[in-house]
Amino acid sequence: MAKKYDIVAIGDITTDAFIRLKDATVHCDINKENCTLSVRFGDKIPYEFMEEVRAVGNSPNGAVCATRLGLKTALYANLGDDDNGKRCLSELEKNCVATEFVKVHTGKKTNYHYVLWYEDERTILIKHEEYPYILPDMGDEGWLYLSSLGESSLPFHHELAIYVKAHSNLNLAFQPGTFQMKLGKDELKDIYECTKVFFCNREEAKKILKTDDDDIKKLLAGIQTLGPKITVITDGPKGAYALENEKFLFMPPYPDPKPPYERTGAGDAFSSTFVSALALGKTVPEALMWAPINSMAVVQKIGAQAGLLTRAILEDYLAKAPADYKPREI
Repeated sequence: MAKKYDIVAIGDITTDAFIRLKDATVHCDINKENCTLSVRFGDKIPYEFMEEVRAVGNSPNGAVCATRLGLKTALYANLGDDDNGKRCLSELEKNCVATEFVKVHTGKKTNYHYVLWYEDERTILIKHEEYPYILPDMGDEGWLYLSSLGESSLPFHHELAIYVKAHSNLNLAFQPGTFQMKLGKDELKDIYECTKVFFCNREEAKKILKTDDDDIKKLLAGIQTLGPKITVITDGPKGAYALENEKFLFMPPYPDPKPPYERTGAGDAFSSTFVSALALGKTVPEALMWAPINSMAVVQKIGAQAGLLTRAILEDYLAKAPADYKPREI
């Protein structure tokens, strides 16, 4: 099959139930790391409201992001035949994401996660249902955007690596999810080796490389030795870093118009906007300027997709950016 889509996102889909807490505490180390969320044990805990957000997850978020930016996009995912699955499928179609690679499994449940939302941060209770992962023919050019998959997906990863290596005009973007980071770099050696652009945050990079060294250049270079041609490491509200062709870049965040409301999906928005920009022919420095704008917009809304921008609106924000909003070498 020749190129049918600009981007095919690959990863699990879920519904997120956002539970807005108002009676909790957060405890962190002195450096504001290793934070824990606490509520009173054995008590009734009040909450403000609950809101369900359908058809989300790292890869569905990426697919919706790319579609809003004008790319022809599909999703590979697995659903159950329950009401939750039907609603997720309907939401994908509403967002103009092609669903020919979405498999509905009779008698299976669709993933459902709980998001404990306190102040502007969230803690997510996750449970991946087990599905058979079967690799379809997804074309021979364009981009594949791989992210979070369940614990039974290791053989699928190896099949995918073989598929990418057999199609020289396919580009793989890899943003590992919880299970993929737990597997480690050795188990997924073949995926890392065929990755064009890789994304993670600073703490995740340290886990992947099994190091306590916080030097961003060493982290970028360490990930790149695993195979990716372009390495991108985000650092929350501090900005992001990239390494391409031995050039280290720092990109500041786009200024928030008001304090963030809820941070779910900021990383997905960054990664998928960056890939979308590359798919549209932009350079790495240009992609670095696009990506933080969608992250900024997403954290102003509930969930990972409501704030995703169209290309016209994103470019309008870019035109109004401060003079120092640009990547610089480090």
